[in-house]
Amino acid sequence: MAEHHSGPAEVGASMDYAEHEKTYKGFLWAAKYGTMAIVVLLISMMVGFFTGAGFLFSVLLFIVLTLAGFFLI
Repeated sequence: MAEHHSGPAEVGASMDYAEHEKTYKGFLWAAKYGTMAIVVLLISMMVGFFTGAGFLFSVLLFIVLTLAGFFLI
């Protein structure tokens, strides 16, 4: 039925904490700026589709809001 081991338990390979922190910081960066980019895109699309601003103003607004987001975050 149940196995009884008298030796040490296998704990697996040691963790590379520096690489783990680097990956976690990269994930946070991607989540933060990815969310900002999607929100800016949706705002620009809303202005372009639901107002009389047009496509060119919408693209210009996207660029301005993206630059402002990168500086403010």
